This record gives sequence, structure tokens and C-alpha cells, in this order.
Amino acid sequence: MSLAARMRGLRSAAERRFPVLTELTGRLVGGNLLDAATRLAAQAFLAAVPLLFALAAFAPTGVRDQLQDSLRAMFGLSGGSDTQLRQVLDSSASDGLRETTGFVGAFVALVSATSFSRAMARVCERAWGLPKAKTRIAAWRWTVWLLALCLVVLFQAPIRDGFGAGAWLGTPVYFVVGVGVWLWTQHLLLANRVAWLPLLPGSLLAAAATTALALTARVYMPGALNRALAEYGSLGLVLTMLSWLIGVCAALTFAVTIGAVLAQEPPLDRYLKTVRNRPPED
Repeated sequence: MSLAARMRGLRSAAERRFPVLTELTGRLVGGNLLDAATRLAAQAFLAAVPLLFALAAFAPTGVRDQLQDSLRAMFGLSGGSDTQLRQVLDSSASDGLRETTGFVGAFVALVSATSFSRAMARVCERAWGLPKAKTRIAAWRWTVWLLALCLVVLFQAPIRDGFGAGAWLGTPVYFVVGVGVWLWTQHLLLANRVAWLPLLPGSLLAAAATTALALTARVYMPGALNRALAEYGSLGLVLTMLSWLIGVCAALTFAVTIGAVLAQEPPLDRYLKTVRNRPPED
């Protein structure tokens, strides 16, 4: 028997014995996941900037202070990058920013930011092999998810601090909250087309990925942001934040996709009672 024939035989035996590995490899290699993650990161950035300015213009002082604390907790901001954030959220500048933005502009910013929700919904739909949900069914879900995500970001500081107990409690609390957020995210954006239980593997993986990235961001991002600001100015901040978002969105895209494959293949499909779907074509 030739080496090529032997390798084909081993591959066939592996596919029969470990179908989940075969399906997982095929999805990761041929699913254009990095492209989807990059699009998701771009939409996240385009949604975050106008929403940040809208909050700076219209939110009460307490909300702005809480947002500033949470962004510091997320990225460990200090030095020049922290000064830039304070300038954006400074209450003395809110009147002029409010006049420039206007309520119509803030509403347009919120509506345009739902492009991030749509991109996230598409990632979930592709992971589960589902077609796009009808707009009349999904439109309100995009807005609700975006507003809920804003609330999660707003309360990052107390969550990560374990509500005063410290990081030893904050880290597991952050993970548990992440599991709930990504479980609800998938169920909401998939328009209830997948039951709760099969969504659990992807939610656990997404929460684990975001928890690891959150711990890494506190170490890496302060220095990276301040170096970029010193060398390239505000453009450096933009490029650094976009790079970080690409990493986060790539982790989420892979986590949701891997979780969907694990839930649809033996042996988990029997325990989770999963209905298997075929991934849509490009």
C-alpha cells in the first residue's frame, strides 16, 4: 500500500471516529472567520466612536464619571491616553458638544451603530448555519442588544473590582457575567431559532476568551496606547484600539463558531438536544 493511500485511509478512519474534529477543521479553515472578525471589529469601532460622543454630550455627569472609570478599568488608562479620555468626557465641554451633535445627530448615531448589531447577528447566524432573520423580526433586537451592551460596558469598573472585593472576586464574576451576556446575545440575535442549552458551549468559550483578553488588556494596552499617542498622536490611539478590537472580535467569532460545531456534533449534540444546521454559502 502506497503512502498516499495509507494517509487517505487514516484520514477516513479519523473522520469516522472523530467527526467533530473534521467538521471543526473544515469550518475554521474554510469559513472566512478572520474576514468576518475584521468586519465585526470595524463595525464595533464605527459604533463606539459616535456613541461615546453622544454619551459625552447628553449623559448626566454621574454616568460620564462611571463610563470613565469603566474605560480605565478595561484598559488601565494612564498618562496621555487618560487625559484624552477626560477631554472627551469633560462636563465643561458637554454644552458645546451638545449643540454640535444635537438630538437628531445622537439618534442617527444610535441607528447607524446598529450596524455592529447586524454584523454580530451575522456572525452568530453563520456559526449556526441559519439564514438572515427578517428585518421586521430582528430590527428591535439589534437596538436592544446594543443598549444592553452599553450598560455592560458602563458597569465594567464595579464588575472587574468584584464590587469592592478586589480582582480575586472580580475575575470570576466577570467570567460568569460574560457567560450570561454571550448566551443571551446568541439567543436574542438568532431570533430564538436556537434553544438556550445548545448555545452554552459557545457562551463558555466566548466568556473565557474575553476574560483572558481583559486580563491581558490591563497589562498591554496602557503602554501601547501611550506609545502610540506619543509617536503618532490621536491617529495612533485609533490604530491601537482598532487592532485590539480585531483581536477581541476574532476571539468572539472563533468562540461562537467552535461552540456551534461542538454543540451540533457527537457527543454533545445528544446531551444538548441540538438540531444540526448546514452553514450558509457565501
